[in-house]
Amino acid sequence: MNSGWWKGLVVPAALILAAEIAMRVFGSSSMSLAAPSDILAAFARIVVDGSMLAATRDTLIAAGTGLVLGGVIGLALGVLLGLVKQLDRLLEVTIEAIRPIPSVAVLPIAMLVFGFGYRMEIAIVAFSCLWPIMILTRAAMSGIEPRLMEVSRTLRLSAWDRVRKIILPAALPRIMVAFRLAAAIALVVAVTVEIAANPLGLGYGILVAQQGLQPAAMLAYLVWIGLVGWGLNTLLSMAQRRLFGRAARVELPA
Repeated sequence: MNSGWWKGLVVPAALILAAEIAMRVFGSSSMSLAAPSDILAAFARIVVDGSMLAATRDTLIAAGTGLVLGGVIGLALGVLLGLVKQLDRLLEVTIEAIRPIPSVAVLPIAMLVFGFGYRMEIAIVAFSCLWPIMILTRAAMSGIEPRLMEVSRTLRLSAWDRVRKIILPAALPRIMVAFRLAAAIALVVAVTVEIAANPLGLGYGILVAQQGLQPAAMLAYLVWIGLVGWGLNTLLSMAQRRLFGRAARVELPA
């Protein structure tokens, strides 16, 4: 870790201190604000009673399963569209028409098909994660050195061996970037679905705290979601650097 890592904590610490002083000096009757010390106390309370850990487990199960499901489908489609240009051109309009649909917009359909619970949330998360992974995988395919493909044809590799030995190793750094982007999307979409419709997870915890007029608990959930997202991104960044080194520094397509 960089020796100056603590400098990044100066601004957040100053803001927390200023908020604590302001809340103690001026007081507040707001139903949406709370002093940082009250948020910390609420956080400790919901950790001890188990509600925070259970909600985190539910959200991570739905987000992780949706990410894996959407990732596998997106990866397979990206490789297929990258290999078969005619199919890519044939589906281009369809993909570009479906891709911008917000995940929340498919919520009513998912509720009708799957009902409430994990399956509905996982389906929406998978729908959201599919597109960035598919687009970046397809872009990674176009960036593969053409001579590698010529070698694979010269060696008469089967389609599966071409994917396994040539395409995936060459495209993995970009695919890892796509996976990082999709992981952040999965967490955001999972919490959004839980707030909007699904009675489980961190999003539902925020909703219950808000309806119970408990702003400290509501903000404790928000802070925890931010920390969970930061932790996931840090772990994936470390894995990316460890696996690919400088090759991990890839440019994203416009």
